[in-house]
Amino acid sequence: MSEIGIGIVGGGYMGKAHSVAMSAVGAVFNTALRPRLEMICASSKESAERYRQAYGFRRATDDWRELVKDPAVEAIIIASPQSTHRQIAEAALELGKPVLCEKPLGASMEDGRAMVAAAEASGLTNMVGFNYVRTPATQYARQLIANGEIGEITWFRGEHTEDFYADPQAPATWRTTGMANGTIGDLAPHIVNGALALNGPIAEVMAEVETVHHTRPGGTVTNDDHAQIMCRFKNGTMGNIYVSRIATGRKMGYAYEVSGTKGAIRFDQEDQNALWLYRHDGPEATRGFTKILTGPAHPDYEPFCQGPGHGTGYQDQIIIEAKDFLQAIHSGQDIWPTFRDGHEVNRVLAASLASSERRQWTKVDDF
Repeated sequence: MSEIGIGIVGGGYMGKAHSVAMSAVGAVFNTALRPRLEMICASSKESAERYRQAYGFRRATDDWRELVKDPAVEAIIIASPQSTHRQIAEAALELGKPVLCEKPLGASMEDGRAMVAAAEASGLTNMVGFNYVRTPATQYARQLIANGEIGEITWFRGEHTEDFYADPQAPATWRTTGMANGTIGDLAPHIVNGALALNGPIAEVMAEVETVHHTRPGGTVTNDDHAQIMCRFKNGTMGNIYVSRIATGRKMGYAYEVSGTKGAIRFDQEDQNALWLYRHDGPEATRGFTKILTGPAHPDYEPFCQGPGHGTGYQDQIIIEAKDFLQAIHSGQDIWPTFRDGHEVNRVLAASLASSERRQWTKVDDF
């Protein structure tokens, strides 16, 4: 068992989540590498020091370059705005330091390509922070599909729906400015990543991306409220994805249905400890979806709790992610999703935006 110095760029919502995860992961999973909270970086000296005290870091800075260059910082977590991802990742990788970067990867397709190139040239551990696919239920769904338990996939439906902007009178903020902060930039990456995880690469898309409320108190809206994406997967199956920040009543609607020739799977993140499984066997009178409550028999559950049905939560997803990052560093073996996997999400979304503009089916491989 050995220590590894962790540096986190960004101390806000995700910076806190990663700090808590790195504090807890060794105790939860008994990892071979034990994180040491070495340094945290924020936009000002005052906020950095506040985060240092709150989260338990040894030191704080308002300069990410200082954090990346520090010899005691041996692995980097990027939890800062997308526009900063590329610079930080490239600098860290050049100095031989593994990187976990929050989604989506970079602020542009050019950024994503450059980050993939830098990561693969370095040969170092690199991961993108897609946490929702790490729930025990969704990990189990992936296992069921991979093992052929529901047969050949025939259809996929996914959504990521929330309602934090359902009220037209909700004021304009940074979230209503710039495509990176819109629904395609913010919510869509998670469920597109989920679609890729469950059903493989997407070949082409037909999308509509729409702003419903063009003005809000205090400003003009310059990004999208919701989008629908019809897709054809490379395995031949068809699917559709809907993403929205104006889906009244939905709080964490990361949900999917996968149909196969022998069964089907349903999942909804608002009930993240349950997976619904249908098996196309037995008498017709007794067939139906079975609710499976996650427990110690499912992936990454038992380290948190030995009681079935007791459940895991959002923060536990980030702890599982931290475990995977540390395991990848220790083993030298990549753990999905890497920067390349994260950039595949970028490609699907770039194709979707182009499709919406062109009003036609668009191939992902063109991006």
